[in-house]
Amino acid sequence: MGGRDDAGGGNSSYGRKAFKRSRAHFQDRITADGRDGWPVEAGRYRLVVSRACPWASRALVSRRLLGLEDAVSLAVADPIQDDRSWRFTLDPDGRDPVLGIRYLSEAYDRRGTDYPGGVSVPAVVDVPSGKLVTNDYQQITLDFATEWTALHREGAPDLYPEKLRDEIDAVMDDVYRDVNNGVYRSGFATGQEEYEAACTALFRRLESLEERLERQRYLVGDTITEADIRLFTTLVRFDPVYHGHFKCNRWKLTESRVLWGYARDLYQTPGFGDTVDFDHIKRHYYQVHTGVNPSGIVPIGPDLSGWTTPHHREELGGRPFGDGTPPGPVPPGEEIPATGRP
Repeated sequence: MGGRDDAGGGNSSYGRKAFKRSRAHFQDRITADGRDGWPVEAGRYRLVVSRACPWASRALVSRRLLGLEDAVSLAVADPIQDDRSWRFTLDPDGRDPVLGIRYLSEAYDRRGTDYPGGVSVPAVVDVPSGKLVTNDYQQITLDFATEWTALHREGAPDLYPEKLRDEIDAVMDDVYRDVNNGVYRSGFATGQEEYEAACTALFRRLESLEERLERQRYLVGDTITEADIRLFTTLVRFDPVYHGHFKCNRWKLTESRVLWGYARDLYQTPGFGDTVDFDHIKRHYYQVHTGVNPSGIVPIGPDLSGWTTPHHREELGGRPFGDGTPPGPVPPGEEIPATGRP
């Protein structure tokens, strides 16, 4: 998000130029064998996120569930970008305390220049060199699950079980095309037909997911997988921003008994809701996308108190962490402020 969601021309271009999601340009992988030159190593890498961004939020959830907090440090960018993109104005003196930079673009520039797609999160930066390693939002979490196993916490779940990968991949492809990316294609459409096609595909896919989740607690198998993480990060933003700001308004998440129950179930599962900052989400979308919302006014609603109400999804069975255990408390300094919680 950021750069990747932009057609060029800064914040005011959102919704005014044809939308096309760029592929991640820096696709090096951090692996157990270090085949790309980046071996898994505790303390070497810093994950840079915005809590506003659904693509970055995948990495936040994965990191928490797998217990990688001590192995991979965390930098949180200001949800309000300027035209240089993600900045560290939440930190003292406006600099990330580990990388010593004011803008994420500085880590990108140390890796290369004239890169397409802009400066996006999530990004993993090599701390010793200050260089960007990867901004491959599709691969980072898969590698957390499969390449970082030596540093997983005891009791960490298997988020990408080998025997279910074909089914997980198929579900994630559908969710990516019509839901994760579909809300953006709706919100940044520049014409009526473009908008209606994207919005129709979005709700058609949501309805098919309702049918799937009517009879099973999780998307694939009986435990949480990568597929659930990727759907959750869009659903948790649906009523606060996508329904109004992106005109995805055939119905609200709270009006879908199945999806609302499923989203609450995950939100109340350690590792999901404790990474969500609704204040960052709302301020980013409504204040940064000035091409869509020129006034920059952030709406008061919706009422978020329902996120903590009973969901009864446990009646479908399933074991959130399989044979594993929930993650421990949120590390000091990573707690969500009261302003960002229901």
